[in-house]
Amino acid sequence: MGDRFTGKVVIVAGGANGIGAATARRLSRDGATVAVADIDVAGAEKVAAELQEAGGRAMALGMDLRDEASVAAMVGAVVADLGRVDGLYNVAADTAPATIGSDTDAVSVPLDTWDRTIEVNLRGYLLTCRHAVPAMLANGGGAIVCTSSLAAYGGGSTLISYGVSKAGVHALTRYVASTWGRQGIRCNTVVLGMVMTEALKSGITAEAMAQLTASLHVPEPGTPDDVADAVAFLLSDESRYINGESIRVDGGMGIGQGGS
Repeated sequence: MGDRFTGKVVIVAGGANGIGAATARRLSRDGATVAVADIDVAGAEKVAAELQEAGGRAMALGMDLRDEASVAAMVGAVVADLGRVDGLYNVAADTAPATIGSDTDAVSVPLDTWDRTIEVNLRGYLLTCRHAVPAMLANGGGAIVCTSSLAAYGGGSTLISYGVSKAGVHALTRYVASTWGRQGIRCNTVVLGMVMTEALKSGITAEAMAQLTASLHVPEPGTPDDVADAVAFLLSDESRYINGESIRVDGGMGIGQGGS
């Protein structure tokens, strides 16, 4: 176990699987006490148990980003049981097939799909920040990292709700960073492109995989561990002079795209 985060408590909001689980493992290896929060309680418990078995300190909590009371209760439980909050990684998102599959364009997207996507992917991050920031201020500061996507910079004929929600995450990041930066709270965003999660591996066609790989400017696709490395850096004191930034962790996939 490392000592990068010794004595620090970090919430991974969306830590039951994929990138969130990989980040929880990385933070734990670096000495953090990790609160694994997710709507998938069984998944969160599995990850927390894994961290504990490896010698780390962790707890699992249920959380529904659509419900402020649920988010408040999650943060309150972390403070009550672990004593403090030093870091928050927002990685949860609604990527259910039913949601993504109906996320079309401005004319045809069902408003239920739009509302649910914004509610989870953007409003949910507002809620975690809303309740984590006071806890961080109580112990002198902390760091927040949010998850976005290259979709925030692009356009296209589908996924309008998802793209708009992720663009909103960039603005939320800057507002949080500018409001509480001088009080010791930093907030940054990682902007992701192609990441070989288990969900992507199981759902992508060979043709789509070839197209995505061709868009990279590195030898091979990224993994959840690659994202975890970047998140751990941004949550650590090593990035103390980085605030309000959107940093691409995309293997060069977004080279040539604008935005910040």
